[in-house]
Amino acid sequence: MVNSLHSLFQSIATAPTEQALRHRVMDGLSDPFGVQRWGIYLLDERQNLAGFDVVGVSDAFVERYEKFGRAVDPVMRYVMENHAPAHEELVVPQGQWKHTDLYQWCCSQYDHEHIMTGPIVGRGQLIGTIHFARVGETPAFSAVDLANLGAVCSHVSASLAELRRSPASPNFLTERLTPRERQIATLVAQGLTNAEIGAELWITQNSVKQALKRMFRKLEVSARTEMVAKLQDFV
Repeated sequence: MVNSLHSLFQSIATAPTEQALRHRVMDGLSDPFGVQRWGIYLLDERQNLAGFDVVGVSDAFVERYEKFGRAVDPVMRYVMENHAPAHEELVVPQGQWKHTDLYQWCCSQYDHEHIMTGPIVGRGQLIGTIHFARVGETPAFSAVDLANLGAVCSHVSASLAELRRSPASPNFLTERLTPRERQIATLVAQGLTNAEIGAELWITQNSVKQALKRMFRKLEVSARTEMVAKLQDFV
């Protein structure tokens, strides 16, 4: 356990990009925690889901959780309020877990017998979470599991903060974009709408929309403001 966590910590610390960090976290979580399902969720500045990676569950579960589960999740509520990891036995009275709305509406549908969530924090606020679920006849999460998740979340938070503080050089970033996409980025930075950009470049508004989607993927961002900030030296 200790060795596997130390290897994970080293892998997290040396991740060269945010995308690599997410992949390394996802690859390293199963063995140390003995879980069948896990995921990392990143939030935007309004605390809405900005991106996620999951193992063992479908996008349909994520959609159901976001629609019905998050608002009634007592574990998530504790994490949001305290910026500390929690599992169901820590926040739900003994014997009441299977009577909660979260269990009835989400967990029972997907055989999630036990859950644990930890915070990813940055600049004093929650910017993401790490979620675990154990299925079937498996033991509940322990105090040791909770402490280990806290350590993982601390390392992820620190690495993510460093990556976002020291983005790749603008030249490297703009190499990912086509000449047309660089034109669009410049016009976005000037505050033009999709319709105005389309008129300026003689392309349709839908073409601008689709180009922005591709650009977001290439630059690993989820919003126009985030893209402009990442390309600030270029645009």
